[in-house]
Amino acid sequence: MSRSRQPPLVTGISPNEGIPWTKVTIRGENLGTGPTDLIGILDQSAVWVDEMNYYDMRTDRNKGIPPLSLRPANPLGIEIEKSKFSQKDLEMLFHGMSADFTSENFSAAWYLIENHSNTSFEQLKMAVTNLKRQANKKSEGSLAYVKGGLSTFFEAQDALSAIHQKLEADGTEKVEGSMTQKLENVLNRASNTADTLFQEVLGRKDKADSTRNALNVLQRFKFLFNLPLNIERNIQKGDYDVVINDYEKAKSLFGKTEVQVFKKYYAEVETRIEALRELLLDKLLETPSTLHDQKRYIRYLSDLHASGDPAWQCIGAQHKWILQLMHSCKEGYVKDLKGNPGLHSPMLDLDNDTRPSVLGHLSQTASLKRGSSFQSGRDDTWRYKTPHRVAFVEKLTKLVLSQLPNFWKLWISYVNGSLFSETAEKSGQIERSKNVRQRQNDFKKMIQEVMHSLVKLTRGALLPLSIRDGEAKQYGGWEVKCELSGQWLAHAIQTVRLTHESLTALEIPNDLLQTIQDLILDLRVRCVMATLQHTAEEIKRLAEKEDWIVDNEGLTSLPCQFEQCIVCSLQSLKGVLECKPGEASVFQQPKTQEEVCQLSINIMQVFIYCLEQLSTKPDADIDTTHLSVDVSSPDLFGSIHEDFSLTSEQRLLIVLSNCCYLERHTFLNIAEHFEKHNFQGIEKITQVSMASLKELDQRLFENYIELKADPIVGSLEPGIYAGYFDWKDCLPPTGVRNYLKEALVNIIAVHAEVFTISKELVPRVLSKVIEAVSEELSRLMQCVSSFSKNGALQARLEICALRDTVAVYLTPESKSSFKQALEALPQLSSGADKKLLEELLNKFKSSMHLQLTCFQAASSTMMKT
Repeated sequence: MSRSRQPPLVTGISPNEGIPWTKVTIRGENLGTGPTDLIGILDQSAVWVDEMNYYDMRTDRNKGIPPLSLRPANPLGIEIEKSKFSQKDLEMLFHGMSADFTSENFSAAWYLIENHSNTSFEQLKMAVTNLKRQANKKSEGSLAYVKGGLSTFFEAQDALSAIHQKLEADGTEKVEGSMTQKLENVLNRASNTADTLFQEVLGRKDKADSTRNALNVLQRFKFLFNLPLNIERNIQKGDYDVVINDYEKAKSLFGKTEVQVFKKYYAEVETRIEALRELLLDKLLETPSTLHDQKRYIRYLSDLHASGDPAWQCIGAQHKWILQLMHSCKEGYVKDLKGNPGLHSPMLDLDNDTRPSVLGHLSQTASLKRGSSFQSGRDDTWRYKTPHRVAFVEKLTKLVLSQLPNFWKLWISYVNGSLFSETAEKSGQIERSKNVRQRQNDFKKMIQEVMHSLVKLTRGALLPLSIRDGEAKQYGGWEVKCELSGQWLAHAIQTVRLTHESLTALEIPNDLLQTIQDLILDLRVRCVMATLQHTAEEIKRLAEKEDWIVDNEGLTSLPCQFEQCIVCSLQSLKGVLECKPGEASVFQQPKTQEEVCQLSINIMQVFIYCLEQLSTKPDADIDTTHLSVDVSSPDLFGSIHEDFSLTSEQRLLIVLSNCCYLERHTFLNIAEHFEKHNFQGIEKITQVSMASLKELDQRLFENYIELKADPIVGSLEPGIYAGYFDWKDCLPPTGVRNYLKEALVNIIAVHAEVFTISKELVPRVLSKVIEAVSEELSRLMQCVSSFSKNGALQARLEICALRDTVAVYLTPESKSSFKQALEALPQLSSGADKKLLEELLNKFKSSMHLQLTCFQAASSTMMKT
């Protein structure tokens, strides 16, 4: 402060007392204009400090040396370099802060900018060392405090010792009549007189004080005296938290008391608390129970310091309860099945099930293009009638998913200690960590047992052959004769898959869920097998659905029905064959690959057998009331009339036409479908199936040729020698004889029959018929011993007429036969004979033009193709 100013006047200080470093507000006049006008002595001292020796912030220099260290002028111990920044800018930059290191809002950055903005880093490191040294000195403050006031303590000790010695010296002089002796006598008499006067009053006062003290004790400790009754009342109301709080309070106050009354009442409290522990433990172990209640009871027992490990007891009880529920569920369904061997009475509404169902997908399968009667006889209500075993698996998985999550969460809470209160957690943390390590293997065995039971019970219901005989009674006992269809197995697979996903979401280790993955794989394999077997049964019944309606291509609906049946079966297996995360392929095992391949081959061969059965079925077994042919096909024989019926030859042709289509299209399409669904051994399936189909085709074709060619071939020889005709002695030829014309008409009839069914079969059939005719004709010519001139010309005319007429259907075999027949004849010797032969051939072709048109049409068609 400036000397020209008035001296400061302090009118008040607040607060007027407090701990060190308490902020003080000084009220008064002439107190200065800024922090530099204040002197503050902040260090503690055992003696009065001479305030003339202080650090003046205005002049920045020491005016004396204090007896104890005062506030240092330079706390960092390095040279101060004032900043060029204005005070106003710094206040705006550090709003609400201060550069005063004694302030509560001290800002180190402000202090450094203001006093050490140009200081090097090395100097700042030295400053840190200085600060550490000063801090170490302050830690010795108590010792310095004693050292600073040591002389004062010595002076006081000397004074007290002198007084004591003086009193002792006076006390040894027991002079009768001394002042102290007289004073002692007076005081003794006064005391006796007072006792005599106030003895009765003091007695009543003592008694009243005793009564008052007893009442005070009752009033003061009424909490303990009323506690047993309060505990009973709160237990009845279920206010366990209140009971626990009161017990903890009583235990802290009277747990170690030696007062008999308190000990007696505290014993009553302990008796009721023990009864509460038993009650809570019983409630904890009750089943069923919610996770919330379990945690609540465990915390209560933990707060009550119950003996043993209630949480683990609860886990064990829940484990037994889950296993009991699973087996009870199985027993209930088995009993219901024996009482009602039909389908499950409380029908499962699959449409309301939120989980995706393969059945819903099957219901949306497109209807067949041809022969929609393939599935017309199936009752759609089958989707809503759940077999007992499938319903049981549904119920079992729902049961596990409703119980296991809380069971798992209970264990997790047991591990991390969240089941217990903070007090119990702190007190029993070490002991509980030991228990957790010991219990981990036990709990793992519990989960494994639950998974084992789930899988075994499911196997007993869906895969009874996969469980051992010794386990059949415990996990099986369904006593069903028919196996589940592929559709229901696929539905069960979806159920088990969703169960596995839900359990995985609980973060249960994968090794504990591996048995479920194995179950899913076995179910998938079995579903594929069952579906293929069922498909074979369906295909076996396709023969009953043959309607013999032929389209423009000579096909019935049977090949398309066959393909659609397989497509529908494979489509129903789409979800089963797809590998979900963590799942293996259905075809990973070579044994499975071989079995699936064999079943696929069996499906193809079953259909081939159906075709064979249809081709050989007696006429009486054929229902012809609904038969028809395509109206666009030529009806050469007026076959479309009221009495229309199929002959065995026509059925052979229809089956042959279907075989051709199967070989060229259907079997190849089916192979593509197998490949699309990742079936193995497709090449083998195709080869074996094609071989069987070709074998049937060839056998049926030979049967048809035998039926058609034999009569024609058999009529040649009698026709040639009709009327005692002799090649050696015959008239000059006038034209082709009737036997050959009849043979041609019969060939044309075969053409018409085949053409009516399938245009594509005409070349194949006629070529084979002509081979047989030409072979027989060649044989007959070679059997003739000799020809006359007219006989040779007649034979050449008929052979050439037949050859030229059917030229479009000639094969190397038939050409060779015609050549051999002509070679057996004498050669024409004159041009007149050749001319006559040509004229007679033209005459034959002209007269038979209408009949021979079918061969010409076939020729033009074959030329186009």
